Amino acid sequence: MNILTKPWFAAVLIVLLQPAVSCFLVMKSASAIVASFAAQAGEVSAEVLRPREVRAPWDMWTPEIEKLAQELKAQRDGLKEREQAVVQREARLEAEVAELARTRKEIESQREEITHLLTVVGTDELKNLKSLAQTYSTLTPKAAVVIFSEMDDPTVVKILSLMKADIVGPVFEEMAKDKSEKNNQAQRAAKLSDRLRLMRAAKPAAGP
Repeated sequence: MNILTKPWFAAVLIVLLQPAVSCFLVMKSASAIVASFAAQAGEVSAEVLRPREVRAPWDMWTPEIEKLAQELKAQRDGLKEREQAVVQREARLEAEVAELARTRKEIESQREEITHLLTVVGTDELKNLKSLAQTYSTLTPKAAVVIFSEMDDPTVVKILSLMKADIVGPVFEEMAKDKSEKNNQAQRAAKLSDRLRLMRAAKPAAGP
């Protein structure tokens, strides 16, 4: 009897071939499995080796930093405004001090002038001035202004100081009408009035 026709031979043959077939299948799929593992390992290595992106410090902007920057800017602007206010106030103070110094200098100059006038007026001159004051007191304010326009301020002040107030007043009123640029008697009247006031105020102190 042929052994190939035996039922048990087929069973034994299957048992013997099954491991070989399994090994063949494993070997066939091993290359694909290895390639898959290699690809995965490559991706992991590339991910590990890839340098991390370094963010610049100015890119790390947060709402807190934005708020702090705004507060600092507001403080800086406030300091600038206060500094400008201080500079302007100092400039105004300097201007006021200069104006006070100028006014004080003018007052001192006028006071010295009045004191000089009081000292210069002697007995003989005083008689002449009184005579002139009486004469000019009889004139109209307009006529007196015409005469005074030909005299210097010190002489006019001396004469006016010897005239009565109700006569001097109309004379100044007449002078105040002339506001021409060439011969502004209005400005002169203001100066004469101021000097006359200082002279009358200084008379008691300069007297015996």
